[in-house]
Amino acid sequence: MNMVVAYDIAEPRRLNRIAKVMKDYGLRVQKSIFEVEVSPAAFVEMRRRAEEVMNAQEDGVKYFPLCERCADTLVALGVCARGLDEPPFVVL
Repeated sequence: MNMVVAYDIAEPRRLNRIAKVMKDYGLRVQKSIFEVEVSPAAFVEMRRRAEEVMNAQEDGVKYFPLCERCADTLVALGVCARGLDEPPFVVL
């Protein structure tokens, strides 16, 4: 399943740990937003790992599933067309 994961984490250490979890499943497209494509079992694992890191009283993680039709209509312009963690490349 395709989805967008967005999070707001109050403490820098937890923020870094959540980002590391999400990097295992998808591509960072904004500072706190990832695009992921996971199986249902991988989603359960990703969610469990995030819940272990976050503080439910201070932090938030949202999962936005995208149907195939919606995912196929994605338009990305500029820097968001590639992952933020990917180095820029030059075509000669």
